[in-house]
Amino acid sequence: MDTYQSTSEVPDPPVAAVGYAGVLRELLPIALWREDADGRIVEWSLAAQDLLGHRPEDILGLPGTAVLVPEGNRELAEDLTRRVQAGETVVGTLPVRHRDGHRVAMEMWIVPAPDPQGRTGAMLIAVETSQVLHMRDSLAALQSLFTQSPIGLATLGRDLRFLRVNDALARMNGVSAAGHLGKRLTEVVPGVNAAALEATMRQVLETGRAVVDVRRSGRTAADPGRERTWSCSYAPLRDVSGRSLGVIASLIDITEGQRAQAEAEGARRRFALLAEAGTRIGTTLDLSQTAREVVDVLVPQLADSADVQLLESVLEPDDAAASNRGVMRRIAVTFPDPSAPTAKLAAGQTGQIPAGSVYERVIADGQPMNLYVSDIPALVTDPRAEPLRAYLATLGSARLIPLVARGTVLGAVVVTRVREREPFDEQDCVLVDELVARAALNIDNARMYTRQRHAALTLRRSLTNSALPRVTGLELTGRYLPASDHDVGGDWFDVIQLPGGRTGMVIGDVMGHGVHAAAVMGQLRTAVRTLARLDVPPDRMLRSLDETVADLGEDEMATCVYAVHDPATGGCVIARAGHPPPAVVGADGTVTFLDGPPGTPLGAGGRDFRTEEVRLPAGSLLALYTDGLIEARDRDLDQGLDRLAQALRGVGQPLDELCDGILEQLLPYAPQDDVAVLLARTRPA
Repeated sequence: MDTYQSTSEVPDPPVAAVGYAGVLRELLPIALWREDADGRIVEWSLAAQDLLGHRPEDILGLPGTAVLVPEGNRELAEDLTRRVQAGETVVGTLPVRHRDGHRVAMEMWIVPAPDPQGRTGAMLIAVETSQVLHMRDSLAALQSLFTQSPIGLATLGRDLRFLRVNDALARMNGVSAAGHLGKRLTEVVPGVNAAALEATMRQVLETGRAVVDVRRSGRTAADPGRERTWSCSYAPLRDVSGRSLGVIASLIDITEGQRAQAEAEGARRRFALLAEAGTRIGTTLDLSQTAREVVDVLVPQLADSADVQLLESVLEPDDAAASNRGVMRRIAVTFPDPSAPTAKLAAGQTGQIPAGSVYERVIADGQPMNLYVSDIPALVTDPRAEPLRAYLATLGSARLIPLVARGTVLGAVVVTRVREREPFDEQDCVLVDELVARAALNIDNARMYTRQRHAALTLRRSLTNSALPRVTGLELTGRYLPASDHDVGGDWFDVIQLPGGRTGMVIGDVMGHGVHAAAVMGQLRTAVRTLARLDVPPDRMLRSLDETVADLGEDEMATCVYAVHDPATGGCVIARAGHPPPAVVGADGTVTFLDGPPGTPLGAGGRDFRTEEVRLPAGSLLALYTDGLIEARDRDLDQGLDRLAQALRGVGQPLDELCDGILEQLLPYAPQDDVAVLLARTRPA
């Protein structure tokens, strides 16, 4: 529906409005034309041409109603014309016909105006309705954006002084919107990097390109006690002709998001460090190496120094624990400055825990403890460590964590941070404690292994003779090679003098390693010696040993060869229990592997042991060995026997040289399993 309203009096526009006419024309094209008292068009503006399509030379002198008013509205148009000529001003929304025939809805202001003959004509001022609506919506959107947006918004002139500020930005800065106007950013919020932001805005003015997500940090009057972070974006402000008017600024407070992101990144780093610790700590069962790995994981990622100390009572055997009560031994330590007094702290040092010290509390309670600047001097408990106090003055925080594994406190780890670094926070403490807890289990494993290996080596030394006896008719030599310097197995050999000048020779292999295998080996060795002195034959010897192994448990198993040499007859009676075949080398170098009954391993329940007798003329050699000599991952059993046969052909050389040569040829590298070898060469009667 076409609408209009009229007014009998139109106020003159204020003089101040004249200066904005050009701006208004740019924003909203205004069509102007005049009609004389007869309704003919006597003036036609270029804006009217642009909006309605008629050129001045084509429309001047024509009746306006006939040309511009659609047929259905002509009666209304004639009525409005009479009213305007009577002195009224009419304002309304009316359709106007375009030159090509389509209708253009226009907001119109029709006022009385004298024509060239001095009669009352009309001045028509019109704007396209769609443009008015668009401007209205744009202004409403802009107003809503400024008043309701949670994003801080501002416009600044070319001099970078605030022209307009919304409430959100006023709240961010702690300064009212009015308090911003006419001022520079450096005047409103001097507590942020305002100068750098102004430089960014000048760049936007000069280049005409927007800059997005510039981070701004600092404190404002809105929250003076805490530093906040904002994401700032700047875009050029231009009019419709492209002329630069200033800068539009938008700011988003990302403090909480940054904090959450930092926390997430911190969590990711913590998980990564825990995963790294799982691969770097406990790579060996060496106690010192494990403690060193703990220190290397903690420094510098979590701390500036780390000190791992164990109670002497958990390191020494039980009989020495009482005398070492309250003594700590440093196992691994690292500090950031090798030239500082802390360089005097080294692995291997021991010290008594003073009564009432923080160390005693941590060890006794089994609970970690934080120390800050005023508490840190308590770390020095030894008067001889007085020079360390100068170093302690550089520390900002420390944490003492007990090493607890399997319910036992093994010692403590001390980590520190210098004052230039943030103190240990709650998340740091959780991570450090978790790393130390994991490390404690690895350290305890290494500690127990070290003690077990020490016990096994002691047991082996106590059960194994280092020198073979001198016996009638035989020249003897033997070797034992462990597969690792860190472990012992159950391989062994022995030579026993028997009645009648005879000699008993035994070699065996107990399955497994460590203290248990060494203990089983010791029991078998003792049983062999006892039975041999009772002159028990080889086959009965193996049956008795089989019963001994069965008594030790169903999971125990061993292989064995027992041989008895009689120099009077030159014969040797041999019985095997699942052991590799002995080799016999004639004086001419011929090598033969005995193919008699192999028997079943001791503890397997077979108990079918038979003997084989072989002649050993003067100058011949009997070679007994365990499977570690001939078996390896890179060769099968037959290849191992062939290589042993080749190594035995030098039967004429000194026996010790022959034995060493065998080991060198068959074991050029470290053996993969324990190896025992016993060589016996017959002498002339």
